[in-house]
Amino acid sequence: MDLDAVRDVSRAVSAAHLFIYLVPETAEEAAGLGVTDRGPAYLAFRSAAMGAVPWQVTLAAFYNFSPRAVRAMAGVWDAASPERWQAARFRAAGRAMRRVGVQLTADHLAEARSLIDPVLAGADYAGKVLAAANASVVLPPDPLVALWQQITVAREWRGDAHLVVLADNGLGPCDCLVLHTATGSLPTPLVRATRQWDDDEWSAATARLVARGWLDSHGVVTDAGRAARERIEVETDEHCAALWAPVGNAGARRFASLIAPITDAFAATTTLQGGARHSPS
Repeated sequence: MDLDAVRDVSRAVSAAHLFIYLVPETAEEAAGLGVTDRGPAYLAFRSAAMGAVPWQVTLAAFYNFSPRAVRAMAGVWDAASPERWQAARFRAAGRAMRRVGVQLTADHLAEARSLIDPVLAGADYAGKVLAAANASVVLPPDPLVALWQQITVAREWRGDAHLVVLADNGLGPCDCLVLHTATGSLPTPLVRATRQWDDDEWSAATARLVARGWLDSHGVVTDAGRAARERIEVETDEHCAALWAPVGNAGARRFASLIAPITDAFAATTTLQGGARHSPS
């Protein structure tokens, strides 16, 4: 596999999946289940595929959230079962995609499924907790939402692989966020608000990265830090090459183009809730 093709399809998959954390439909569905706090709702929606696991399991699977952030989800399974959260997530996805006018013909939906289905059927799920959980979810009857769920499995597969690479490179849950925000890829205030690492924890992670030469004494990313961050992305792409091998470079790029209308439709609207943004790991 050409790693550029792997990177391109991974970005397309991530972009097509991301809207679920930003649209008002998600908050509305959560409120219908009795949860109005965005943090616990996000955690419940994203971890519902794993079943009624304790918050500690969600913390382990999500990696870069602080324990205090994830502990807030305690009680979400009392409000509604994971099955109800999953059904509400599907409803939110379908409602949102139709509201913004996602345009995918029946032929395009079928072609996209002909590419993603063998990818996921042949995937190795060892160590891929969130991907395996999502792959076990029964696909909904709505063809557009079913495709989106398959996109979700692929997105979580890469996310799970990324966590292995982070650990291999000695980047802990807070350290990886400090480095990521230092490169300018994510806004620090947003990450601090959603992941909830406190000042002492953030400072300690910064000090560890300074000691590695990845940040300077002012917390600014160094050339070595940027190179390390890119190396981590390349290593993640290398993991994902095996995932997309069943359809090859051409199939991966074709799949990226087929699902682009999902991202394009949301990009054309102004109803995404920036304040609710929880970029997945």
